[in-house]
Amino acid sequence: MITMSDKQAVLEELDRVLGYVTGDTVIDAHEIERIKKETVDNLGTYINPQFLEIRKSTKGDDGAFNAVIEWRDEGEFFYDIEGNQYIDCLGGYGVFTPGHRNPEIVKIVKAQLSRLGLHSQELLEPLRAYLAKTMELITPGDLQYAFFTNGGAEAVEMALKLARLYTGGKWYISTRNAFHGKTVGALTATGKAFTRKPFTPLIPTSYHVPYNNAPAVRDAIENLMDVGEKVAAVIVEPIQGEGGVNVPDPGYLSELRKICNTYDVCLIFDEIQTGMGRTGTMWRCEAEQVVPDIMTYGKAFGGGIVPITGIIAKGKLWTDELIKNPNLLGSPTFGGNPISCAAALATITYMLKHRTPETCKVKGGKILNGLKGIQKKHPSVLLDVRGAGLLIGMQFKNGKIGFHVATELFKRRILTAGTEINATTIRIEPTALISDESIEKLLFHVDEVLAKTEALIAAGKFKENVAKPGSDAS
Repeated sequence: MITMSDKQAVLEELDRVLGYVTGDTVIDAHEIERIKKETVDNLGTYINPQFLEIRKSTKGDDGAFNAVIEWRDEGEFFYDIEGNQYIDCLGGYGVFTPGHRNPEIVKIVKAQLSRLGLHSQELLEPLRAYLAKTMELITPGDLQYAFFTNGGAEAVEMALKLARLYTGGKWYISTRNAFHGKTVGALTATGKAFTRKPFTPLIPTSYHVPYNNAPAVRDAIENLMDVGEKVAAVIVEPIQGEGGVNVPDPGYLSELRKICNTYDVCLIFDEIQTGMGRTGTMWRCEAEQVVPDIMTYGKAFGGGIVPITGIIAKGKLWTDELIKNPNLLGSPTFGGNPISCAAALATITYMLKHRTPETCKVKGGKILNGLKGIQKKHPSVLLDVRGAGLLIGMQFKNGKIGFHVATELFKRRILTAGTEINATTIRIEPTALISDESIEKLLFHVDEVLAKTEALIAAGKFKENVAKPGSDAS
């Protein structure tokens, strides 16, 4: 039980901490060092000691931790507590497509917050209704009914449940190296042992096939049908993000659509990272003009300001059972709240007005072409460059090399990162606001870092197994 003296001490501490939020963004050297030390101590003591170790870009080759404190952001940049500017080529793994604190989005969020923050849970919410209608207008084909959630994994859970409700099937087919989230259902669909193994068995009626292999999906469905089982859904990322920016062959998504039609199986496209303009079209499935039965979305959907995710599905999936019990699919307390819906509506408005998908396509093409030219200069260190729009991956011979490259780029104040478990593939996911000047800086420094890395490899450093192209296995 907290005593009065303890209470006073806590309040004094909170006043100081909140003063960092409400006060000047410029802090003196003494307070900077205090914040650095307290951040490291608190993260290690009250969250997880390993939390500090997994920050790849803030750790040197010698393993020493460099306490870089993220302090403010704007446009294509973020700034550390000492005022140093960094080009954000990670983009929150897709969150910051419209930029950091985009003023056109912030303006709307502030206006909504000044009137109504969260909803009562009982009255009607107009912004949720307007956003659902807008989603029907900007998504392909006959996708109609929307459901709003808070995080990507939650959206995937809703998609999996909806497919089961509609088809009556119990089996899910996903792909190896897929990433769909870490709640139980989403983790079941995720295709990495590192993430899944501690929690197995998960949903037992699940099966993983190789990515970019439509015949394997067909075989899996037919095998299950032959033994009396029914498949509810095939879930796939149109481009694997966490798996290493794996871009499937043209026709892969179309073939999955044909297979699911043949066997009356729901096709789920997880567009949480690839959607909202990131890959050069509003939704990646539009690149093949394929319409899924269910589509998940998130990341940039809240404009880099407020978390909001969700699903949209064909009208036929809203069965009588679901219509009669609207909460059967889920009832997230904060899902579709007024602030997040305002952010999403402002984000969509911004992206349509400023042609963000086209911008991602053009700027991504410049980066991709530049990196491919650099790859030709350094083929012994950089195995592959691939991607679409502003979702780009650089594949290295092994994770040690990739980690070194990410670290060296960070020293040059360019933020990139690998995947959760290794750095064999380094992702380039800048904001759509990235300038030509910053693109030139990125390409210059990548070239410079790879040249120096090549020399280190020749000297015998970074000995490790060579990764296969298109693989992000550790």
